[in-house]
Amino acid sequence: MTTRSLGRGLAAAGFAALLTVGGAGAWLFHSSHSHAAAGPETAGAAPMSAANAGARLPGFSWIVQKYGPAVVNISVTQDVKPEAAPQMPQLSPDDPFYEFFKRFGQAVPRAPMPVRGQGSGFIISPDGRILTNAHVVDGAKEVDVKLTDRREFQAKVLGIDPYSDVALIKIEAHDLPTVKLGNPSETQVGDWVVAIGSPFGFENTVTAGIVSAKGRSLPGEAYVPFIQTDVAVNPGNSGGPLFNLQGEVIGINSQIFSRTGGYQGLSFATPIDVAAKVEQQLVAHGKVTRGRLGVSIQEVDQSLAESFGLPKPEGALVSSVEKGSPADRAGIEPGDVILKMDGKSIVESADLPALVGDAKPGSKASLEIVRKGAHKDVEVTLGRMKDVKLAGNANTQAEKGRLGLAVRPLDADERQQAGVENGLMVEGVAGPAARAGIQPGDVILQVNGTPIRSVEQLRELTQKSGKHMAVLVQREDARIFVPVDLG
Repeated sequence: MTTRSLGRGLAAAGFAALLTVGGAGAWLFHSSHSHAAAGPETAGAAPMSAANAGARLPGFSWIVQKYGPAVVNISVTQDVKPEAAPQMPQLSPDDPFYEFFKRFGQAVPRAPMPVRGQGSGFIISPDGRILTNAHVVDGAKEVDVKLTDRREFQAKVLGIDPYSDVALIKIEAHDLPTVKLGNPSETQVGDWVVAIGSPFGFENTVTAGIVSAKGRSLPGEAYVPFIQTDVAVNPGNSGGPLFNLQGEVIGINSQIFSRTGGYQGLSFATPIDVAAKVEQQLVAHGKVTRGRLGVSIQEVDQSLAESFGLPKPEGALVSSVEKGSPADRAGIEPGDVILKMDGKSIVESADLPALVGDAKPGSKASLEIVRKGAHKDVEVTLGRMKDVKLAGNANTQAEKGRLGLAVRPLDADERQQAGVENGLMVEGVAGPAARAGIQPGDVILQVNGTPIRSVEQLRELTQKSGKHMAVLVQREDARIFVPVDLG
């Protein structure tokens, strides 16, 4: 089973890319009708009790009527540059046509192709600030917002935060309807919840379900304690609100687990309190800063708990400590089990990154650890996340450079995982790099045949390049040269 991010490459429960293809197509719908014959109650059936007669499923129409107008449809346009069409066949040098194809049969570059995508969002201020998912608007050339009254506006991206998958955009309008933000901590597993969005482009679609779990940790999403639901979300729902029965937004629909790319009963929403903190930093500073500890951790299962002398499986087991990191300076060692941070319990390993990331860089934190069966308190001064361009204005920061990349050096764990000695992690993409198809998460290894070891070196090589440059990137286990047209 694979995790599908509502539009980031792990198939989307929320971001639908729409390509115009030649030819006619049709949507096929299957409808089923059930007919129940009216008649007397079945003999011997127990009569309905007064309590059962008064029990009714909740109604959601008032939520839709009151807050539905604050939910918007987001349409984005990206220019995707297809790979050049190879025209050189595999011929022997002795073939009489070899010289002809060598001279005239080079790869033919294709023009950038506009690709449209759709997502959802919701208005949080009367002057037009809107929350959505970062992957919905990241790298977009144009962002258009449609309200329920059919008015359309072009939006400006104020900032994105890939780690929480939250983006803040704004339209120029006044006296707009807004949603009411709730407190996810008050939500209980089993509570009813409602989603409004644009699945597959069907605007203002309402679906409902229950909260299946809280504090879920997903691969690559360590800083987000997701709310899991069984609400039906599909491509286009991404960035839309998740309401409780009080009509309060408690989350942003973000990801699904799916084998097909569509809804299969497992949906995940970013808690609104996480999104609200991101929004506040984007408004105040244009970027998001997070604390950093500098450890790799893993879950503590029953056998590990017994090995480390713990009464039950809980906490975050430190598997490695980065040299020179805040954890290293504080004396944290591999094999330590972190049980608390500033008095807050670490029940699951995912609880620790969320607490560290929420803390301010430079602040002091008290950790309760278990080392070789003995409890110990350790004070650590948190650092700043290395990827300082993790969040920022997608329309300015990433495009300030000629190449259009926001990058950072790889840390030790990332170098080991990628199997490389040097390289730069891509955090944000815009401009020429986006048009060439470079994506967040790619590792830049070479430029024009020169190995890349620092951000400054990449900047210098970019400035010295002519109109074109060849960038070698590693994407997961594959390496590929990407031709970038610098113009």
